[in-house]
Amino acid sequence: MLSLDDLEPDHATSVSKHALQLMAELEVPATPPNFTVWFAYVLGRSAALRKTIDILRSNDRKFDKALNRELYNTFLKSTGSVGEVAQTISGELDAILVNVRNDVAGAIADSAAHSEELMEVGRTLRTANDPQLALKRLADELTRATERASALEAKLVEASGELGDLRKSLEQAELRSRTDALTGLANRGAMESFLRTAQINAMESGDSLSVFLIDVDHFKKFNDTYGHQLGDQVLRLVAKCLQEGIRDGDLAARYGGEELIGILPGAPLTITQEIAERVRTRIASANVKKRATGELIGQVTISAGVAQFKPGESFEALIERCDQALYRAKQSGRNCTIGSDD
Repeated sequence: MLSLDDLEPDHATSVSKHALQLMAELEVPATPPNFTVWFAYVLGRSAALRKTIDILRSNDRKFDKALNRELYNTFLKSTGSVGEVAQTISGELDAILVNVRNDVAGAIADSAAHSEELMEVGRTLRTANDPQLALKRLADELTRATERASALEAKLVEASGELGDLRKSLEQAELRSRTDALTGLANRGAMESFLRTAQINAMESGDSLSVFLIDVDHFKKFNDTYGHQLGDQVLRLVAKCLQEGIRDGDLAARYGGEELIGILPGAPLTITQEIAERVRTRIASANVKKRATGELIGQVTISAGVAQFKPGESFEALIERCDQALYRAKQSGRNCTIGSDD
């Protein structure tokens, strides 16, 4: 959440006044979450929030209840996601590794300087009465200095390996936190994050952005007739066809239950319909066999609804239009793709 602790009182007052003035001008209800959004906007610490609101204002978008809630949930509500934690820790590990390297480099430099000093001592002691003893002492000191440097270098190698293993574990944990365990596609959280970023980019660039939602036809029948294991097998098949049917840079995700979603940045409605239709036909042509017995189950089909993003449209509104198109596909006999009329 936004904190005022690190702001000077006069600056906080000025920012608050400006935020309230903007809220009044744009007819934004004066609620605590809304004030938090507009305070953060005026403060300017979130570049993504400022960019989004600037685009919405330039498009004369009305900041209604739904849009204000979307802004708050997207940019200011504390989620505590594993991905954010992993990213933070990963940055800390970088800092630790840099510190270790600097310590070793400094120690080696000190050792080299010390060795040079000892060499000078050696040159001086050569004129002494017992030069052999002086040189032995010098050699011993140089050996100890070299051993210290070697030990520090070994510690660096060990620390680097441990940090590398830990970072790899964190990256794997973050990947698991963003992946649906059953289908291997992006999960709901990763999908929402990707789509919101794609919406901002589309508004900024003016490029198209489209989404298609697919649902397995008569999915309950598979579970009731053949059991949940076959239902899971069907979902994995549909997920595989979806992933293989979209383009590089697109995202395939599990939206929920037997519903999957494809998000296509840069694609207009017509292109997205073609891709959704390609996925549909690929699924319909697949042969599904029960793994335990080899029994041929029959055809699996999906219905798909497609919608193109409208600048300033909320996440919920875009998905709702997609879902409405999907419903019309179901009503039209299933196993078809229908685009949004809106």
